[in-house]
Amino acid sequence: MATYPEGTKMTTMSSGGRKKVHYTFPDETEMVEEFDLQTDALLVRKRRGKTILGAVSEWIFEVGEPPARITIENDMLRPSSSNPLLVRGDRPHAFEWRIRNLPYPKSTYSVVLEQEPRQIVVRTTNKKYFKRINIEDMDRMRLPLEASGTQTCALVEAT
Repeated sequence: MATYPEGTKMTTMSSGGRKKVHYTFPDETEMVEEFDLQTDALLVRKRRGKTILGAVSEWIFEVGEPPARITIENDMLRPSSSNPLLVRGDRPHAFEWRIRNLPYPKSTYSVVLEQEPRQIVVRTTNKKYFKRINIEDMDRMRLPLEASGTQTCALVEAT
């Protein structure tokens, strides 16, 4: 269980097969976590804070993906459905990212843990795909990146 700053307010509710936990931190930032009621797996974690001018900012999804909202206004310009899509889903003892729609064979990709910028880097040998993945949870908790943890940095083909 994570520890939160003193003065953090927490509200819990169950709805639609999910347990939703809403945190309000002393600096007025908010975090919402959604868990599956049967498996207790984390499905969504999103955060938002205040902008420089004091308005409430948009939700930033750390785990899971935002719900698809297709409206007439947004239908004019949208990303291609064949573009690679990065989605984070955590396991109890590991961080997990899934990149969907990767167009090249597994042998084309390399996954590297870079210590200095504290990121995971996914790239192709043909220089057609490059992605830096931040690990916000480890930065927030000030945990060191360990080289022994790189065995979890692997590319797995979807079946």
